This record gives sequence, C-alpha cells and structure tokens, in this order.
Amino acid sequence: MAKIKTIGIMTSGGDAPGMNAAIRAVTRAGIYNGYKIKGIYRGWDGLINGEIKNFTTENVSGIINLGGTILKTARSKEFMTSEGRDKAFENMQKEEIDALVVIGGNGSLTGARIFAEEYDVPIIGLPGTIDNDLYGTDSTIGYDTTMNTIMECVDRIRDTAQSHERIFFVEVMGRDAGFLAQNSAIACGAEAAIIPEDSTDVDQLARFMERGIRKSKKSCIVIVSESPKCGALYYADRVKKEFPEFDVRVSILGHLQRGGRPTAHDRILASRCGVGAIEAIRQGQRNVMIGIRYNEVVYVPFSEAIRSDKPFDKKLIKVLDELSI
Repeated sequence: MAKIKTIGIMTSGGDAPGMNAAIRAVTRAGIYNGYKIKGIYRGWDGLINGEIKNFTTENVSGIINLGGTILKTARSKEFMTSEGRDKAFENMQKEEIDALVVIGGNGSLTGARIFAEEYDVPIIGLPGTIDNDLYGTDSTIGYDTTMNTIMECVDRIRDTAQSHERIFFVEVMGRDAGFLAQNSAIACGAEAAIIPEDSTDVDQLARFMERGIRKSKKSCIVIVSESPKCGALYYADRVKKEFPEFDVRVSILGHLQRGGRPTAHDRILASRCGVGAIEAIRQGQRNVMIGIRYNEVVYVPFSEAIRSDKPFDKKLIKVLDELSI
C-alpha cells in the first residue's frame, strides 16, 4: 500500500454543530503527525469541481466555537453517477490526495463507501449528523447541541401553551430516527413523543391525550419526529377532529435546529473523533467511521455505521410515560 502523505477533508450532507471543531481537529492532528492537509469545499461536489485548498493551522484558528462548516456543504446529485465519481477521483489524483476524511451522516458515508470500493481509496468517516442515527457510536456530532436547541425552544413554547391553555405539537428533525424527539421530550417535560420507533395509532393518541389533559392539566406539549405523512400538522388535525374541545397549535422548528454554537459535549466529541481519524490513517485503517462507545474511540466499518437499525432504548418511552402524568 502506498504511503499516505496528503489527506483531503470535507463536510457533506446536512450541516451539524461541531463540524468546524472536527475540521480543526483533523487539520491540526494531521499536521502534527506529518501529513499535508487539503480542504475540499462543498462536499463531493467540491471534489468533482476541484474546489480544493491547502490547509494550515491558521485556516482552522478560531473556528471551534462556530456552528455550520467553514468548508461549506452540499448534497451532490452528480456524485451519484459513475461519471461524477470518475471526475472526483481524477481531481484526487491531480491534487495528490492519498486519503479522505468525510464528515457527514448516513448518505455521506454511503457515498464514501461506494467511492472507496470503486477506486480503492482509503476513507475515514466522522459521524456528523444531528439525527444520531449512525450505528456504532453513542452520539453523533451535532446531536447534543440540537437537543439543547430544541429544549430551549420548547421551554419558550410551554410559556404560551400554559398561558393560553393550549396543546402544542412541536415537530423536530430526525427523519427515520426518534432519538431527538424522545430525549428532548424527556428534557422538556413534554407529555408525549411521537416517534418512528413507537408508531402511534388512534388508541395511543387518545391515551396520551387523556393522560396529559386529565386532572388540572389544561396545556400539553407533544414532540413529533418529522415525517412527510405523519408530522405535527397531521396529528394536530386529528386532535381538532377527535377532541374539538381543545385549542391546538403547531410549531415546526425546522432548520433552526441545525444552527448555533456547539455545546462542550459536541466540541469534545468532534475533537476526539478528528484526532481518532488521523490515528486510524496512521494505523492503516480504511473505510471505517470513527465513533465513541463507552467513552472509548472505536472504528466502525462503513457497512455497519450506515445500518438503518441503530438500537433505540425503549425504556426511554417508559420514562416519559411515567413522568408525564
């Protein structure tokens, strides 16, 4: 195997708080260990279009506290084609990049896995996604910050819910994973969470409605995982029809959840994963995601990391049920 001298780093897919801390860690740990670092702008699109720049420690100075990503990010349709991946590999060779560090979520690491297999490129992934849906790591970069953002928003919404005696359905991100919704519901003292892992039918809706409103409760907060078919608007409409006596409102937090300064937890996680990525390259690892499990750095093969069945602790549902009476 050829000796690795130059490492390219990119952020891909949706942005997540802590990505800049990860960029900083990879860059500085790489330089410390004798590698040349090149920043690739706008993810896989940037590799296809040759948007590549030499990185020094100065390029990543003062960014650990910033949200978003200084490397910008994009979802690349062109990279999904074999022609696009050919261009990306040609630019890697042109720039003399020997290995890649890709910071992103499920889709980004799926693309990395395909690219690595087709062109025999050493790639290390970092778990950069607010959804926390990557298998093999206890937490993903951005998840903790997003949970805190949701908590702050819901705390404010509750003031209005209580003042007007309303039911609020608050929609949060997460797509096919309910980690954000369930844990933020516990943190916010919400009456219920509607998540993919615990699909809600009519009886369940009626059950938590009754539980949340009975006794002296006149207001109620329900956290809902986003869904094209069964999001917050869908459940609010059902309550209006089935329980017309209640005043119902919807708040969709949307992209507000992605921004903001990363928490200490996300900065530390990103820093440890970034250093772990360089250590993995030094050890000759390839096509693995760096994760933290039981407070230890672990190497997770891409095929495992992008599994769709990251275990969800059903005990959390019981915790919320017992505390929302």
